[in-house]
Amino acid sequence: MNNCLKLTFDSRKTALAIRVNQPVELPNALQQIGLSDSRPVLVVVGGASNISETDFLRIQRLFVEVLAPIAETLGAYVVDGGTDVGVMRLIGTARSQMGAKFALVGVTPTGKVALPNKLETDADLTPLEPNHTHFVLIPGSNWGDESPWISNVATVLAGNAPSVTVLLNGGEITFQDAFCSVNTGRLVVVIGGSGRTADILASALTGNPTDDRAQELVKSGKFQCINLIDIERRVDDLGEIIKGLLATKE
Repeated sequence: MNNCLKLTFDSRKTALAIRVNQPVELPNALQQIGLSDSRPVLVVVGGASNISETDFLRIQRLFVEVLAPIAETLGAYVVDGGTDVGVMRLIGTARSQMGAKFALVGVTPTGKVALPNKLETDADLTPLEPNHTHFVLIPGSNWGDESPWISNVATVLAGNAPSVTVLLNGGEITFQDAFCSVNTGRLVVVIGGSGRTADILASALTGNPTDDRAQELVKSGKFQCINLIDIERRVDDLGEIIKGLLATKE
């Protein structure tokens, strides 16, 4: 239990965190912070600090009207990178705005994040997103170290329940996240039109590859693309698609 922490943010919101060193520790570690039930898992990966304001605003509706409500309806776990930027801020804010109860689990490298209420914080460290309910603090001093851990945490949390990864926008590390999901057999839903990596993957899925990694990922057969333009027209339909993927075990 020495690795368990209770984090209190400036907003007075609290979260439970646990430090882990090896993937084999995850089942026990997650149980220690109250995450022991097998439930559907929604993994969110994509744009972080480099997401543009335009892309941020365009995809905001997806979180508020689709992803957060689905997680709440299904009682699902949501797993992401846990920092207060990009898609992780969007899902945290959406959860807070709707007063949702679903567990929002951030998986972050200890060498890159600033824990709340520390008197001295390195300017190079990134704050944690304050609307998350749980954090898994993993070893690492580089962004991307968390990629396999995010996938492993999702696998352990899901157990026999279904899980799906939603990929929006993103940079180089998002390719790593995608490979990690594919390597564990998890379907990745790419939101085309959300920018950068998502658009590269969407292009490859339509037969126009511009990146070798995208081509390799598409060959896995574990990708499905939904275009952002369709989201704006058919938000309910998108919700039903993702809900269906999480409601039925393959």
